[in-house]
Amino acid sequence: MPNIENLKKQAKQYLRWHRERYYPVAAQIRAALPRFRHIGDEQILESSFKLADARELVARQMGFDGWQALKSGADAMTDEPRQATPRPILKSIEAQLFVANIKSSCDFYTNKLGFAVEFIYGDPPYYGQVFRDNARLNLRLVCEPVFAGDVREREHLLSASITVATANEIKQLFLSYQAAGVSFHQALKKEPWGARTFIVSDPDGNLILFAGPAAD
Repeated sequence: MPNIENLKKQAKQYLRWHRERYYPVAAQIRAALPRFRHIGDEQILESSFKLADARELVARQMGFDGWQALKSGADAMTDEPRQATPRPILKSIEAQLFVANIKSSCDFYTNKLGFAVEFIYGDPPYYGQVFRDNARLNLRLVCEPVFAGDVREREHLLSASITVATANEIKQLFLSYQAAGVSFHQALKKEPWGARTFIVSDPDGNLILFAGPAAD
């Protein structure tokens, strides 16, 4: 609720507008105060309109029956301890991959990388999602190049990053993909910052980084 002092100033502004015969205020008075409801703008501006009327106008605009009710509500809200609004929590993130064929992409991620299909949408399909454990990838059909030339491979532009918890898991994942004939943009290696990573390239050139710790 606005500060009560600001509401008092607002009431004085309405009073001044009425005295100055500022026509737009007549419509606000008519809409809020029952005794003015059935008279025209000219009559409203010629009628007696005091500070108490202006305060009632402010109160009714805020949903109260009168000024005293508004003051009581404002005082109650001031006396009660304010509860902090919880900060929004980001629960998850999903990468969006641009693909040339939804079905063939789903086949690659399910048959080669061990994902499962969450859904496929459209007739013909133009959107879908695959998942494995807590990792989800959105697949979006795009029928033209989205990168100029070879900039994606040259600059190693990643489409998604997926992590595992242990060094053993990252090694097992790499070996399982290797056995499945997956195409690697980068084989398993230790990064300067200590992590072990490898990068998979899907049929559409999307580069997926898999990362895990160097040692448990």
